[in-house]
Amino acid sequence: MGKIIVGGSIAYDHIMDFPGQFGDHILPDRIHVLNVSFLVKSLKKVRGGTAPNIAYSLALTGQKPEVLGTAGRDFAEYRQWLESNGVGTGLIRILEDDYTASCFITTDLSNNQITGFYPGAMAKDPEISLNDICMDDVSLVIIAPTEPAAMSKWCDECRKIGVPYLYDPGMQIPRLSPQELVSGTMGARIVIFNEYEYEMLREKTGLTIGEILNKAELVVETMGEKGSILSTRNERVHVPAAKPFAVIDPTGAGDAFRAGLLKGYLEGARLDVMGKYASVTAVYAVEHKGPTEHKYTMEEFNKRYYENFGGI
Repeated sequence: MGKIIVGGSIAYDHIMDFPGQFGDHILPDRIHVLNVSFLVKSLKKVRGGTAPNIAYSLALTGQKPEVLGTAGRDFAEYRQWLESNGVGTGLIRILEDDYTASCFITTDLSNNQITGFYPGAMAKDPEISLNDICMDDVSLVIIAPTEPAAMSKWCDECRKIGVPYLYDPGMQIPRLSPQELVSGTMGARIVIFNEYEYEMLREKTGLTIGEILNKAELVVETMGEKGSILSTRNERVHVPAAKPFAVIDPTGAGDAFRAGLLKGYLEGARLDVMGKYASVTAVYAVEHKGPTEHKYTMEEFNKRYYENFGGI
């Protein structure tokens, strides 16, 4: 099994909890003149960014991930932590004249989230080219949310090089053009989105899951506590969410989900088993404040899998 390159944002997450419901403070008929303020009860700064989040959980499941992206002059401690946890950092560019991207996430009591993002060094991601990297031992490239120009560039390069990629447009769907979304989606081996993101993608491109599966091998739609739906051209399965011991923070659950999904995919597991692996990796993230604060051994992972789903 070769290494997995994980391209995406590299960031610090500032996680805040709002002790109420966003909906109680937003007037639908005044949304065009929105002016609201939320008094939060807690703030925690943690390591984040889509690429390290996914890569960290991949390493926990025994994969060989390499993060691809750009960080700033404040990244040294984060880099050391990644390397100590089995994540390769040799493909990360450092800009000494800027800071690592920062994400500000506020979560309400229903786990709805409002996010603000300062790109910082991440804005230079489009300058990175996969053509400058030896791809001989790469099994898969994950293209996760970062600067839209970089995402589209890496999709094009993967197709030209002949390396399969997982396309995860996620929070950048509004910034990607319809043409970029169609090109990235229809060239991917695996496409993944949550149910809200899929509706945005369908509205911008007109693509249905059936049409995507004319090109992609696997399409995955995540639905939070309702589980996930995994589809191939010949099979469609619904997998329930694993049961958390406690719901502490949903930030990073989707990124952790992707790690379990790829564990199953690269092992050639059945479709339902892929989804169950993903469900278990996701639930660990939900139980901790921050996307990379969880940790487990494969023995603990297998026990958790059995507790939720029985034998394979």
